[in-house]
Amino acid sequence: MIVRTLAGASETNRKIVSPDGNWDSTRLLLKEDNMGFSFHITTIYKGADFQMHYQNHLESVYCMSGRGEVESLEDGSIHPIEPGTLYILDKHDKHILRATEEMKMACVFNPPLNGKEVHNKEGAYELDADTI
Repeated sequence: MIVRTLAGASETNRKIVSPDGNWDSTRLLLKEDNMGFSFHITTIYKGADFQMHYQNHLESVYCMSGRGEVESLEDGSIHPIEPGTLYILDKHDKHILRATEEMKMACVFNPPLNGKEVHNKEGAYELDADTI
C-alpha cells in the first residue's frame, strides 16, 4: 500500500514548477510506483494561456476549483472549465488552456510520468525524462 499526502509531497521534489510560470504540479503517483498511470494535483495560475500537445501521453483532467477554458486546435471549439468539469485528451489533442481564475486540477497520465517532466517546445512531455 502506498499512502501520500498532497501537503507532504508538495514539500519534496515531487512538486515541479513550470519554467514559464504557468503552473505547478505535485506528482503524487509516478512511474516508479508501478500502477500504470501517474496522478498529479496541478495548479494553473490565473492568467495562464499556453499551448500543449501531449504527443506521447493521454491525459484526463478534472477541475476541482477555479475557472478557465480549453480550446481544441483541431476544430477551434472552446469549452468552459469550472469545478466538476472533466476533459479528456484521448487523441493526443493539441490544445490551449486558459485560466481566468487559479485552477486546481486532478490529472491522470498514461503512460505514467517519471516526475521531472516539463513541457518541451511543442507542449509535450518527453517519454524518457529523468526520474526524481
